Amino acid sequence: MYPEMLAAPMREELTSVGFKQLMNADEVQSVLNKKQGTQLLVINSVCGCAAGTARPGVCKSLENGKNPSELITVFAGMEADAVTKAREFLLPYPPSSPAIALFKDGELVHMIERHNIEGRSAQMIADNLQAAYDEFC
Repeated sequence: MYPEMLAAPMREELTSVGFKQLMNADEVQSVLNKKQGTQLLVINSVCGCAAGTARPGVCKSLENGKNPSELITVFAGMEADAVTKAREFLLPYPPSSPAIALFKDGELVHMIERHNIEGRSAQMIADNLQAAYDEFC
């Protein structure tokens, strides 16, 4: 686990734009078992690509147009049970952090893995997500 004082500003970057931080497996199960609506899940991380492009891109993606009905996040390296449960919903994708997933009516419909984040700009991540919102939200 990372020190909470290190993770806190990284959590705040997402919670300040409306994300709910899920802290345990039961909370993850409750939200991702919903069979209606759309949920955007961000697996947050302390790595450079999370700070440089993933979180800024996610935040930028929410600035206009259609948005998911629920915004949720879990933090890799912090709440292990919550992250493990979230990753069950992301199968067959392998564990990845950061990662961004869009669910619609209980089904995973769009996935951005770490290798799709590295080397891309925040605007590219935002554009990718906005296209997914336009299609699924």
